[in-house]
Amino acid sequence: MERKDVPEQYKWRTSDIFESDEAWEKAFAALEKKVDFARFRGTLKDAEHILQYFKAEEAFSIEAMRVYLYAFLKHDEDVRVTKYNSYINKILSLLTKVSAETAFETPELTALPDETLSALQEDPRLKDYDYALSRIRASKKYTLSEREEVILAQASEPLTVAGDVFEMLDNAELNLPEIEFEGEKVRLSHGLYSVIMNGYDREKRKEAYELYYSAYRNIISTLATTYFGNTKANIFYKTVRGYNSCLEKALFEEDVEASVYERLVKCVGEGTPLMHRYIALRKKLMGYDTMYMYDIYPSLVEDAELKLSFEEAYDLVLEGLKPLGKEYLDLLRKGRDEGWIDVMETEGKRNGAYSIGIYGNHPFVLLNYQKTTHDVFTIAHEMGHSLHSHYSNTFQPYPKADYKIFVAEVASTVNEVLLLKYLLKTTQDNKLKRYLLNYFLDMIRTTLFRQTQFAEFEERAHALAEAGEPLNKDNLSEIYLELNKRYYGDAVVHDENIAIEWARIPHFYRSFYVYKYATGITAAICIANRILNEGEKAVEDYKRFLKGGCSTDPVSLLKIAGADLTQDAPFETAMKEFGEALEEFERLSLQ
Repeated sequence: MERKDVPEQYKWRTSDIFESDEAWEKAFAALEKKVDFARFRGTLKDAEHILQYFKAEEAFSIEAMRVYLYAFLKHDEDVRVTKYNSYINKILSLLTKVSAETAFETPELTALPDETLSALQEDPRLKDYDYALSRIRASKKYTLSEREEVILAQASEPLTVAGDVFEMLDNAELNLPEIEFEGEKVRLSHGLYSVIMNGYDREKRKEAYELYYSAYRNIISTLATTYFGNTKANIFYKTVRGYNSCLEKALFEEDVEASVYERLVKCVGEGTPLMHRYIALRKKLMGYDTMYMYDIYPSLVEDAELKLSFEEAYDLVLEGLKPLGKEYLDLLRKGRDEGWIDVMETEGKRNGAYSIGIYGNHPFVLLNYQKTTHDVFTIAHEMGHSLHSHYSNTFQPYPKADYKIFVAEVASTVNEVLLLKYLLKTTQDNKLKRYLLNYFLDMIRTTLFRQTQFAEFEERAHALAEAGEPLNKDNLSEIYLELNKRYYGDAVVHDENIAIEWARIPHFYRSFYVYKYATGITAAICIANRILNEGEKAVEDYKRFLKGGCSTDPVSLLKIAGADLTQDAPFETAMKEFGEALEEFERLSLQ
């Protein structure tokens, strides 16, 4: 389908940002003329001058994000149109220039005496910036001299080369072999590998698994050296800034207590017997005497899709999210009816799905809707992101509106859990119920257990390197294989291929990122349960979280919603949910 053939109600309204490309070009030209931040250099010493600087930077940033968003959305409508790629490059180049011109900000502010920063934080004129100032004050002990900061900034590009090398190896030079698929000889790709792993042809899964990992094995020493390079860059930064560990540095940057990370690893580790039980059940239901890692992906329930039109799917999402109240549902309808969502798959359109929100505009959602159960849940998921952005941007001033990555997946997953529980409660179809239970089990397996396994791998690999031990293919594979055995148990074979799975995980080049997926789903399950059990009071607390932006640290915001990740309770709730879903799935599957 071409975009011109799509009815207008299924397209997002970029005219809500700019009426036309000509309006964009005029706005960009005006934005270029506003780049004049050097005049503030050396003035950030008192509340009045700091406020002037913050306000100038804020006005520029709000308009720059509008300019960027329009170019980004127009590009994704049809990636074949080079004009919008040019637009994106122009605004990114301008933002890079501004970043360089404002590099004096943090060194100047952290150079102020602590008592001055404390007074600025309490100054009513700077109340919109009090959290940002608290973070600047906290970072004071890790901030170097202006000259040293300039050197670190200049070093940032070469110190990220490891990630660039991995991306090039993984996407351009992996040399994946050919495989016969649906009657044709085709080259194996990451996407095709995923399709085959989720399919029901076991011999094809085995073939793809072995071919896929053979390609990584051919360059495994290079990949180990690349990952070691990434780890050494992290060690360099933690050392020169004075952190005790790379993990401490990563947690500080998100303003997350170390106890949250430690509790996640502890509680999920204690829950691995449930995972072992699920894997053993999978082996039994699939009828295998011996089960391999390539057998853990296909749904255990075939042909149970919800084949709904977009309108039917959206109405189902509205039903499932009724516990969130009339205001929330009205916003969902507004999003559907007022041009927030680009629905249909068309030629040249970016694949996948996302939500993007900026200050001063409603959010925008990209879908490529198909009549599948997965895509019904995608609606709920992406609109969760959108309403989180809407609430934060509406109820917080610009400096506090952009919530941290740590909480970014909470609202989306709350929506998914509420929809899933609604469907499980209302469906009379035994097959669909089993499919949904399996869907939930695999959601927790991949997002809570697997991401925590990844987090443990990162922590252990960094600890080894920080102790002066070079990382190589052997010790990295040894760490990963031991963790895989601990997380998945004895019902599945842990072979030499799975031992090198670490080598293909791109998130490892965004160090200590993956644990946020695990804490996110934990908080979401806890919040969804509280909403269903406590009703209006829980919904109001949840909305306070949604409205919170980054007005305080993310762990404190989640406490407002009833998910205190400094305690065991939320993690125990998530494990209890997994256990109950497993019991129900066993009962329905084995009766």
